[in-house]
Amino acid sequence: MVSEVPVVVTGVGMTTPLGGDVTSSWAALLAGESGATPLAEEWAARLPVRFAAQLRKQPTDVLGRTEARRLDRSQQVAVVAAREAWADAGAPGVDPVRLAVAFGTGIGGALTMLDQDDLLEQRGPRRLSPFTVPMLMPNAAAGAVSIDLGARGGAHAPASACASGAEALAVGLALIRSGRADAVVAGGTDACLHPLSISGFAQMGALSTKNDTPEAASRPFDVDRDGFVMAEGSGALVLERADFAAARGARAYATFAGAGVTSDGRDMTRPDVDGQLRAVRAALETAGLSARDVDHVNAHATGTPQGDAVEARGIELGVGTHPLVTATKSMTGHLLGAAGAVEAIFTVLTLHEGVVPATRNLDRPDAELRFEVVRDQPRQVPVAAALSNSFGFGGHNVVLAFTR
Repeated sequence: MVSEVPVVVTGVGMTTPLGGDVTSSWAALLAGESGATPLAEEWAARLPVRFAAQLRKQPTDVLGRTEARRLDRSQQVAVVAAREAWADAGAPGVDPVRLAVAFGTGIGGALTMLDQDDLLEQRGPRRLSPFTVPMLMPNAAAGAVSIDLGARGGAHAPASACASGAEALAVGLALIRSGRADAVVAGGTDACLHPLSISGFAQMGALSTKNDTPEAASRPFDVDRDGFVMAEGSGALVLERADFAAARGARAYATFAGAGVTSDGRDMTRPDVDGQLRAVRAALETAGLSARDVDHVNAHATGTPQGDAVEARGIELGVGTHPLVTATKSMTGHLLGAAGAVEAIFTVLTLHEGVVPATRNLDRPDAELRFEVVRDQPRQVPVAAALSNSFGFGGHNVVLAFTR
């Protein structure tokens, strides 16, 4: 059922392996740059995968020293992205009790947990940081953003693996449409480039092993794809009730028209086309769109052999073969819990600017593809309606619908 409460995106913010803000990240994306680089740390030399997509700009370059040391890296980048989005929206003068936060994460403060455990083993319990628990809590990014902005309408923290950022946006949409908030700062974050996480993903065969050519490793929909490139970063969007935004003269990038959230209920790591298809259809229904209305899909497309094949089938069944598809992880790498939020921003900018980013490293498209994946150069084309797909381990499926 279509909601009678229109919701618009009035602010965007991010920090990614392509840039320290939206402007630089978007420009690098359109230029086809890769954020994947070799890992310079000594510990990386013994790993099966020795590269990742690391932040282009450190959060400590933005945050004060005292502030940064009380936050895990995943929380630091969340605050950086949220502040940019809030400023971009013009710092809305919303009643704090009508301002909510929804910020998801797939891994949370794991760097803090691992580092503090090392410290515990080496130097004893009295050497631990007094901020250890707040820094490792998975809800702490949402808490840090709500504290920073003085938001008192709720701080929600979805933990839906690689769909976390997208689910946070779906939560934000629901909060506004239910009448509980006038504005929501929604997004996702993850920053856990560590021997444990990299080795764990590598052991399950999820990561690309192209150590000699990191920039060519992320290959969504390409026949030579062999896994994703692990990345770090955060993305945030300011969502507002449309009449509230209009009353204050705010610029709207796009309308956040609908969201579909489903679960597979079948397998922890194996994607299921039925769950993805139901999420697509739910997003279209809540947005009041038909499949033919969709001009563009920003695919989840991690570059794993099985994942891309299942998603391609879901796109074909859910919206057909006519939309132009892009896979921005080919440049950013896989931002895990931040991916859905960052890719939602890219989708919003595609609508706002009328340009579909090209997919990098798509040299030999999979023969099973029935739709066009934009490659080589960005495509200048009007886009009226678009979907952004996000799927996560545990059978989480989130599809977001935006309109111009």
